[in-house]
Amino acid sequence: MTASFDAALQQFSPPLPLAVALSGGADSTALLIACAQKWPGQVLAVHVNHGLQVAAAAFEAHCVALCARLAVPLAVERVDAHAKPGQSPEDAARIARYAALDRFAAAQQARGQPVSVTLAQHADDQVETLLLALGRGAGLAGLSAMPAHWLRHGVDFYRPLLAVPGTDIRQWLAVRNEPFVEDPSNADEAFLRNRIRARLMPALREVFPHYGQTLPRSAAHAAQAQSLLTELAAADWLLVCDEAGQAPHIKRLQALSPARLANVLRHWLVHYCASQASSAQLQELMSQIAACTTRGHQIQIKVGHGFVRRSKAVLAWYNFGV
Repeated sequence: MTASFDAALQQFSPPLPLAVALSGGADSTALLIACAQKWPGQVLAVHVNHGLQVAAAAFEAHCVALCARLAVPLAVERVDAHAKPGQSPEDAARIARYAALDRFAAAQQARGQPVSVTLAQHADDQVETLLLALGRGAGLAGLSAMPAHWLRHGVDFYRPLLAVPGTDIRQWLAVRNEPFVEDPSNADEAFLRNRIRARLMPALREVFPHYGQTLPRSAAHAAQAQSLLTELAAADWLLVCDEAGQAPHIKRLQALSPARLANVLRHWLVHYCASQASSAQLQELMSQIAACTTRGHQIQIKVGHGFVRRSKAVLAWYNFGV
């Protein structure tokens, strides 16, 4: 179900003070103005200058002027967001952006002024994220798209506009005659998300006029189902882990159904190994676990950025080079 911009802000009640991630675009500009009006003196802004295009200077100048007019303190984080070999430009920019937000939040914490952070992604962004996940064959975690609230390095992050259409946000700004900057890279169809926005979203709008409501609803259903799987994995982990609570017993894993086995293995890899398995890697690991019925059977399989080995009665995970 879609919501108006004003209704979404009325329902938004984060811990204060609140830092708004301000790009200078329509969405973050509107979010900062509304938050500064709702919580005067309790709002900060942080602008991440990616340094990837000539327009970056104009983005920063807009943010400086806006924050000066609103009497909102502004921190500017300049980053090197150029992609590394094998990394997409989108991923590089996202990683650099979140690292900058992490540094900002950590600095506030060090000053004894902890903040929560809010981002301005809206309903259209949520639909694009869901379509990207479908395109790469994601599971429930990916189909859950973007969460409205999550904890990152001990800091609360929020997306209060996920039910608000982008057109509603721009109309809100237009009524108030508030300026914002347009990112020229948003029209560059070399980026997959932009191709989805330019080519796929108009077709969806024609065939499924209410896709802005129904697809985010599907993402919410996926998120709820993923939450149940996470709870089940935590419960199953207590059944299969060793006495130290760090490694899974092979025989205990063999007692689980294939679906629960895959679920608890993902839980172990993510929470105890900081790694993720591809579908093929997970399937091979499950096959090896099922075949491990003799004392001499060995398991050694590449998983994520490391590998899984049999270590006596349990599985162990190792980083490459260790």
